[in-house]
Amino acid sequence: MCGIFAYLNHLVPRTRREIIEILFKGLQRLEYRGYDSAGIGIDGGNNKDRNDKGKQICIIKRNGKIKLLEEEVSKQEDIDFDVEYETHFAAAHIRWATHGVPNIVNAHPQRSDKDNEFIVIHNGIITNHKNLQKFLESQGYEFESETDTESIAKLIKYVYDNSENEEISFATLVERVIQQLEGAFALLFKSVHFPGQAVCTRRGSPMMIGVKSEHKFSTDHIPVLYRTCKELKRSCPLPRTDASTSLYPVGEEKSVEYYFASDASAIIEHTNRAIFLEDDDVAAVVDGCLSIHRVKRTASDCSARGIQILQVELQQMMKGSYSSFMQKEIFEQPESVVNTMRGRVNFGNNTVILGGLKDSIKDIRRCRRLLIIACGTSYHSGLATRQILEELTELPVMVELSSDFLDRSTPVFRDDVCIFLSQSGETGDTLMALRYCKGRRALTVGITNTVGSSISRETDCGVHVNAGPEIGVASTKVYSSQFVALIMFALMMSEDRISMQKRRKEIIQGLQSLPDQIKEVLNLDEQIQRLASDLYQQKSVLIMGRGYHYATCLEGALKIKEITFMHSEGILAGELKHGALALVDHRMPIIMIVMQDLIYAKCQNALQQVVARQGRPILICGQDDEETTKNAYRAIHVPHTVDCLQGILSVIPLQLLAFHLAVLRGYDVDDNKRLRKIEADYVAM
Repeated sequence: MCGIFAYLNHLVPRTRREIIEILFKGLQRLEYRGYDSAGIGIDGGNNKDRNDKGKQICIIKRNGKIKLLEEEVSKQEDIDFDVEYETHFAAAHIRWATHGVPNIVNAHPQRSDKDNEFIVIHNGIITNHKNLQKFLESQGYEFESETDTESIAKLIKYVYDNSENEEISFATLVERVIQQLEGAFALLFKSVHFPGQAVCTRRGSPMMIGVKSEHKFSTDHIPVLYRTCKELKRSCPLPRTDASTSLYPVGEEKSVEYYFASDASAIIEHTNRAIFLEDDDVAAVVDGCLSIHRVKRTASDCSARGIQILQVELQQMMKGSYSSFMQKEIFEQPESVVNTMRGRVNFGNNTVILGGLKDSIKDIRRCRRLLIIACGTSYHSGLATRQILEELTELPVMVELSSDFLDRSTPVFRDDVCIFLSQSGETGDTLMALRYCKGRRALTVGITNTVGSSISRETDCGVHVNAGPEIGVASTKVYSSQFVALIMFALMMSEDRISMQKRRKEIIQGLQSLPDQIKEVLNLDEQIQRLASDLYQQKSVLIMGRGYHYATCLEGALKIKEITFMHSEGILAGELKHGALALVDHRMPIIMIVMQDLIYAKCQNALQQVVARQGRPILICGQDDEETTKNAYRAIHVPHTVDCLQGILSVIPLQLLAFHLAVLRGYDVDDNKRLRKIEADYVAM
């Protein structure tokens, strides 16, 4: 997705050069999300008179990499980079094209007019932008880009132009604008009419504000201020600024810095204190004071937004000695699964306690049905653990793709428990499915990797998987951590079942051995690299398995297609005779997962069918499985563990294979031109 980063310094002197450097560092932290253009908006002019600062806005944009934008900025001969600003607000953006091709005109910031009276940067999609554009054009406003965002910039100028007789605040302007918007957005505004002020808002896309000061803040919880729609139209003033209405540094020195971002990775090197905005919050910084406003009040509204402490460390977001973030995250899995289990699994007495579910576990146990709802890799982790969840809970378990779940208007009942999986906690379709289920009064559980995300805040209870930041476009370590989290959930659900104790003990012992076994699999990296050198020129690959490993096949195929651009397909081995066998011959690369579990004989049957048609199967199998190895063209041997955990060990060779295939095919796995780290498109139901 696109990325937003902005910086406001109040009574903290910074040169223009320093401000621009802060912007570029923020954008670089967001590069992993995928983008095709970038831009910044800063105060223009070189007049050192304090009263003239902020009366002009300079926009610099560039197609392509952030490095090209840096070069473009350095070429600006009419900009004095040594001008110092005591107070300044600057905004930056990386864009992944949705409306309009990647070019300079379509890049952000988008402007209200040729004088740059208002500029806006935007993540998300405005679904009614054509209607807004048609109206604004009828009022004489000229559009220059193909973006949906430009309609927002023109709309705020229209509102401002038609309220000249009113004394209207910047926040009120934005409140009026978002009343007219449909779709998803995280928006940030800057204006020559309100120098040194910043306003941001969100609906369906993440937005957070990092706060930093050498002085104590007036409060740790910022009250939410409300105005009715009638008051909004009359532009009634909000209460005066004090500790009961806003956040500001206490004492004579009022110096403070604010960092606005769509992702915590952009602000963590500056501060670990952040405020996460809720949908339809409007946050405004005026004279260094941060206030949060809303127009509509609902019964479920929280009365304040608290400052949260970010647990992410900067070192976790660096590549270190690895060639890419994807490679680093694959090799971090021994540690990430330990972090997922830490403090939750007691291997001494075979107990599992998930603190986030402790207060709700009795209600969950009384449910009639479990629904796991997710997208992409998260969906696969749900599919991989469905069988063990059914076995240990003795409940029907449905695993649903979020988009399809919504398209079907799936029946949901009050005695259902709905589990929502998402790495970011902001996946649009999953978030909409969550709200759909809450509207039907089902109990909701969130399993995410991001503290403070929308899903973690809006669910009734949940689990944070503690996998650490996942920067790579292709999810790897979060898959294994979600897998483990769902296994722990199943163990906790079955704790009071005497008939399940032997099985539970077997699984918990398997969890204890899992990190060391993952390390063993990672030692196969060179062998898998050699296999990749034989396959990288192929156009397609089939991956077959059944039982616990069908999800592994789907996940492996997804990894290969999304970063190598090679066609790959995960196939249920039990369905071979229903069409898939037609593709099998000596030229088609086939990977099969055959493990010594309850369906071993059935997998052997599928293997024989492939060999009978001159297929040359590459097998992922157990270390001591000589019978399977006899029929292998190539074999990758992985350690044996309890059947429901084997999928973690069998997916890692496929992750490594996808990585090496992409490298051999000449692709940058962390900068996929056709993919983005995605919060899926959000469209209001």
